[in-house]
Amino acid sequence: MPKRVVIIGAGIVGLCTGYSLLRRGCDVTIVDRDGPNHEGCSFGNAGMVVPSHVIPLAAPGMVRMALKMMLRPRSPFFIRPRLSWDLIDWSWRFMRAANAGHVDRSAPVLRDLHLASRALYEQLAELPGADFGLTKLGLLMLCKSEHALHEEAALATRAKELGIPAEVLNCAQTAARDPNVKMDVAGSVYFPLDCHLRPDRLVVFLRKMLAEAGVKFVWNNPVTGWRREGNSISAAMTTQGDISADEYLICGGSWSPSLVHDLGLRLPMQAGKGYSLTLKNPRRLPRLCSILTEARVAVTPMGDTLRFGGTMEIAGLNQRISRGRVRGIIESIPQYFPEFTPDDFQDVPVWSGLRPCSPDGLPYIGRAGAYENLSIATGHAMMGISLGPISGELVAQMICREELAVDIGLLDPMRFARSKASWNQENKAQVLTGRSIDRPAAG
Repeated sequence: MPKRVVIIGAGIVGLCTGYSLLRRGCDVTIVDRDGPNHEGCSFGNAGMVVPSHVIPLAAPGMVRMALKMMLRPRSPFFIRPRLSWDLIDWSWRFMRAANAGHVDRSAPVLRDLHLASRALYEQLAELPGADFGLTKLGLLMLCKSEHALHEEAALATRAKELGIPAEVLNCAQTAARDPNVKMDVAGSVYFPLDCHLRPDRLVVFLRKMLAEAGVKFVWNNPVTGWRREGNSISAAMTTQGDISADEYLICGGSWSPSLVHDLGLRLPMQAGKGYSLTLKNPRRLPRLCSILTEARVAVTPMGDTLRFGGTMEIAGLNQRISRGRVRGIIESIPQYFPEFTPDDFQDVPVWSGLRPCSPDGLPYIGRAGAYENLSIATGHAMMGISLGPISGELVAQMICREELAVDIGLLDPMRFARSKASWNQENKAQVLTGRSIDRPAAG
């Protein structure tokens, strides 16, 4: 009898997991809190597949850079102050993880994940009807200043040590790499293995393929709780009734922590809001995707359109648009591509999405504590598209008791299992008085 699996969340990770499970003969149901027309985080992002991104968000220098950026109203990073112990806990864990040792441990894992995901995308692109535009031309990290180019060159050296090819280019070499657009930069780093695609078409393709293969989608159906029998989940309670299965998987993005709260589980997470604007008739259309390094803006050609996306705004579970942050994106573009002007973005709709960010910059993939039939795959931050296929494959291997393709020990969802109550009790008074906080025990 086929194993019955309920996946909570119809974003890219949930869809990729559904595909991997379907290939193994499982009976799959995907439940989502929103409707089929909701353009979640998997729709409007930059659509990049990035083996170059082997450094986690929590890295040396990030705390200092974040504090500097918060003083600028149009900067690409912002934490909206609010009274939230979850935010304080997340921030402390982020600061604690932002060290060289964490990078050394994480980089080989991220390399293996990205490369495996890229190979799976190549396989997906060969399937009938796969029109999501996988383009394997590489990525340019465009640097406006010599200082930024020097820093990116150091990261390129680190990537090459891990087996990721990279090439440092001067201004003229950068222009020759993509002559379709005029650039005003000091130089760039070129990563030939990076790719880009159309994320909206990818999601539509996967939904259609899965539905035609027998996967059941249940839309507009939030999960409200769980029924348990010992250390097993017996049913997911939803607004449309209970759903029973043999295995359950949480791919709820930024809403995942609330889904496991009633089970006594903690997933430290903050929603990192990002914005994108897509020009339908751009005055110039680059061939390669790129990242405007100092501005932290991603640029992706998508067919005849051109998408610009950026910001990391930690402001809770809301999608209110900060016009100042959007203006920051728009004003940065002519600094790198002088043929563009802010007027090009007049009346262009702004998309926003909430990226699920763990405090150490690594996704949560694995079993959920003591519950033998509950798994978690979330917390991918800005790498959801890039890591979607391998995340789905790893979860499917885990559920079907197969050997895992990648060591996911660092991705354990319970790595921050220490309770919030314990942390608060020890440190709340010290936070309020401004005294130093003892480092929490490893968890």
